[in-house]
Amino acid sequence: MKILGAADIHLGRRPGRLPSSLTDRIPARALGPAGAWERLIDLAIEEEVHALLLAGDVVDGEQDFFEAHAQLHRGVARLAEAGVRVLAVAGNHDTKVLPYLANEVEAFELIGRNGEWEAVTVTAGDDQCTVWGWSFPQRIVRNSPLLGAQFVGDEGVNFGLLHCDLDSEGSPYAPTSSRSLDDLGLDAWLLGHIHVPTALEAPHPVGYLGSLTGLDAGEHGVRGAWLFEVRERRIAKVCRRALAPLRWVRLTIELHGEESPEDARHLVLEELRELDREVRAEPRPPRAVGVRVTLSGRAPDRRALEALFGSGAGDELTVGDGGIHYFTETVRVETLPVVDLDALARQPNPVGLLAERLLLLQRRAEDPDRRALIDRAHEELRRVDHSGRWDLLERPGPTAEDTADLLLSEGRRALDLLLAQREGE
Repeated sequence: MKILGAADIHLGRRPGRLPSSLTDRIPARALGPAGAWERLIDLAIEEEVHALLLAGDVVDGEQDFFEAHAQLHRGVARLAEAGVRVLAVAGNHDTKVLPYLANEVEAFELIGRNGEWEAVTVTAGDDQCTVWGWSFPQRIVRNSPLLGAQFVGDEGVNFGLLHCDLDSEGSPYAPTSSRSLDDLGLDAWLLGHIHVPTALEAPHPVGYLGSLTGLDAGEHGVRGAWLFEVRERRIAKVCRRALAPLRWVRLTIELHGEESPEDARHLVLEELRELDREVRAEPRPPRAVGVRVTLSGRAPDRRALEALFGSGAGDELTVGDGGIHYFTETVRVETLPVVDLDALARQPNPVGLLAERLLLLQRRAEDPDRRALIDRAHEELRRVDHSGRWDLLERPGPTAEDTADLLLSEGRRALDLLLAQREGE
């Protein structure tokens, strides 16, 4: 059995900050939630899923009733013809409109109406799953929907479908704790509301499905739906499927003080070409990609970079030959000036002392003075790690080179602050 899950589609909304050179060729509607909804339907039919689960905010708002009605009517009809059930719960955006649409669109099943938990069973041969759903009864819900809830696990796999604000006590949008989800004993919880997806894993996926498509430049990264394969009464496989017709990407180029503005431009194009190769390799690549470019690190002439790149907003970029349209959402120049560490190290003050330490860290790994400095810092970091408070590295404890990298990055940041303070004085 295959189950497809998606959330926060927001039918009716249009993506913003699109250049006219793009929308002249691809309508904004096709790059927004409407286009993502069509891709979701195509995927469900191609994968021969047995049910599509929608975790709320299917529609952006009540004012989008007629547009959403047309899109849902066409899409659900195609899914019903292919034998795919569509089960949904209402979120805080579509509290009023989704029940009306469910009454008008045949085969669209809204579960958990009026804030009452409801169970729906989906079967396929010997496999069976039960979907437990709860819908927002009004836009503001200050209590957890799990208060007093009791689930009697049916045979097969039990999915929870819920729109909520996880681990956010006091939220007006159905605050729910992770512990309460765990205590209820379901096999999976598919959540809506937060647009950033959680890394869901078998056999007990719990977390946010994320928005189906990035609704603005702040929702960067891969967006889409999740496919769950149920075998032998357990969730055997979980995989994310990229579906968004428009993807927002953040690209940071670090300069080292030696590149000219033209070199920086070349580096940006090289990074974009690499991005294009990766995107074109996907089964369903986006039709367009909006890129936020940030130039960081050090540069001798920040003004020259700003003059060459300008704001960059809306500029069309020719990157690859795969038919994907690229444009710059914005270009930010956040470089710091180049500093002469040797000259600063000769100063009899804290700036000179810090510059001296940075020069020491840049020496060869076998330099005894460098090693002694790193060993002292490494021992202190190991002591902190042993206390359970070390969270700067995504592995158990720092290595000696981790310590060196940390000292360099934090030392450079401290030096910049000291120089800025002195310049201000």
